[in-house]
Amino acid sequence: MVSRKRDAVVRIFPVGNNAFRTYNVLVRARCFILFLILICSVEGAAAADMEITPFDTFNQSPLVQIYGLPHDTGADIVPPGKFSITLNQDLSSNYTASSTSHEQILLDGETYRIAFAARYGIAPRWDVGVEMPFLIQGGGFLDAFVVDWHKTFGLPQGGRDSATKDRINYSYSKDGVQKLLMNHSGSGVGDISLTTGFGLYENSSDTSHDQLALKAALKLPTGDSSYLRGSGGTDAMLQLCGSMTNYSEWGALGVYGSAGALVMSKGDVLRDQHNPFAGVGTFGLGWGPTPWISFKVQLNGTTPLYSDSSLAELSRSPLLLVVGGALKFPGEYLLDIGVSEDVAVATAPDVSFHLGLSTRF
Repeated sequence: MVSRKRDAVVRIFPVGNNAFRTYNVLVRARCFILFLILICSVEGAAAADMEITPFDTFNQSPLVQIYGLPHDTGADIVPPGKFSITLNQDLSSNYTASSTSHEQILLDGETYRIAFAARYGIAPRWDVGVEMPFLIQGGGFLDAFVVDWHKTFGLPQGGRDSATKDRINYSYSKDGVQKLLMNHSGSGVGDISLTTGFGLYENSSDTSHDQLALKAALKLPTGDSSYLRGSGGTDAMLQLCGSMTNYSEWGALGVYGSAGALVMSKGDVLRDQHNPFAGVGTFGLGWGPTPWISFKVQLNGTTPLYSDSSLAELSRSPLLLVVGGALKFPGEYLLDIGVSEDVAVATAPDVSFHLGLSTRF
């Protein structure tokens, strides 16, 4: 049973553990499939130079990922008559707790997001696409791992080591009013996005590849906001994306970035504190020492998505650091592998694991 008061509280009641069983099965199945791909394909990697491309991921904080933040920030445009297919998976562990005399917030849980995205080149320099996500919100299994990781490297626990393990509890209160409460697992379709891109500039040679593109997206309220699978509102995003890759005897060296704006309608989550506009941006660097592998580091940031709060979880600009790389396989297959952490503490998950498999045909 779900009870919703649009301007006050999003509340969840028990729904059982089926979502969690599905969650664990999906994680193990996907990891096994990707492991087989690695074993069977890495020796036959393509001989072409490795293009440095962005991680196709974004901030998975439960109060951030519900909006239409850009995650495909690459400057590439699909050629006419061709398809680009991507399967992204993000596993994120959240824990932050803060309080003042007027506000209290606890974000404790785990999110598994799998998204299928397709783009098609409809004309020279033009492509259109769609992204369909599926989300599982639950208690997860990463709490003990994150506690041990923080202990090993002397990182602050922030109260995670003394909190109940593997639970889900997303709650926020202000001036004695419970404005958000979600404490049981659930799964389902998230907010679907429609995308388009227009190539502004491209210069390609044996020694370099430079691109500039304008990209836009429209996020529709198809996900259930009561389970934080969507915001309950429609968002529009416009961004300028650019990249430069140089090829030399040292391998491929690349830099990329994007900057844009996000316009959001009134949704169901913290409706009276939600900002209608946000600036968005990414910046990344990469090095591909061989034609089949690259290493990358990337920053994703936005301006605050909420106002009228003194808590960092709501009022601070989210900033996410992603590190990892990519493996290139025959048949135009590219596998991104990344790990992300919250550079601006409490504005993003403690840790997120990203896998992205893409191809063109």
